[in-house]
Amino acid sequence: MNYAIGIDIGSTSTKTAVLNEAGEPVALFVQPTGWSSIDTAEAVREKLAEAGYDPALWPVVATGYGRISVPYADKTLTEITCHARGAMKLHDSGDLTVVDIGGQDTKIIQVRDGQTTDFIMNDKCSAGTGRFLEVMANTMGMRPDDMCDLAAKGGGVSISSMCTVFAESEVISLIGRGESKENIAFAVVDSIVKKVASQAGRLQLGDGLVCLTGGLCQCEYIVQALGKALKTDIVASENGRYAGAIGAATFALNVRKKVAQ
Repeated sequence: MNYAIGIDIGSTSTKTAVLNEAGEPVALFVQPTGWSSIDTAEAVREKLAEAGYDPALWPVVATGYGRISVPYADKTLTEITCHARGAMKLHDSGDLTVVDIGGQDTKIIQVRDGQTTDFIMNDKCSAGTGRFLEVMANTMGMRPDDMCDLAAKGGGVSISSMCTVFAESEVISLIGRGESKENIAFAVVDSIVKKVASQAGRLQLGDGLVCLTGGLCQCEYIVQALGKALKTDIVASENGRYAGAIGAATFALNVRKKVAQ
């Protein structure tokens, strides 16, 4: 059996995917990126070797912010390219719009006939990203997943600032005046949804599939709220957070392994 490996070193987490020669995932795992992408890449190498998928034996394609920090990668590709390919594989479609909410950025990728035709990437502000949700959750002393669950039960409150620092101050003020956790959680998640919807609105979504990937794709409330904001149905795969890594691994299937001299 032959294997192909995709490694997506993001700003906050690193995802790894191993595909068999038929292109089916046989191993998926995620870990914090930490402060050093180089150390993370080595930790991934060790984990792969222990699991029986030694990168020295099988082709590796790296993507994400830290892709250049993977010395054993046979090829590196941009996250736009890999996320598009991964989403196509996960949803078995060559016509779709990918909304990827990452740790530090949000990517909207348009794919038509199996090719990326346009994309928008917000990488200058953490508003509308997983990091924004994490900061707000920490302020309220809870986990991001718990905040998403609470948001579905709240309403009637909004956060006006899209700046993380100022938004955090608004959350603290809401806490101080005795606003319920459910309503504050709603305001936080609602601000993320509005930011992402505004970004996605700059592309013509058309009639094709719209899918959500990234670390927040398993939050059912975000999927529903974003669909409502965009006036379309949003779908999410259980492996959506691995889209970049899976996409990289599909490219690795066609990469010839470099043999050490």
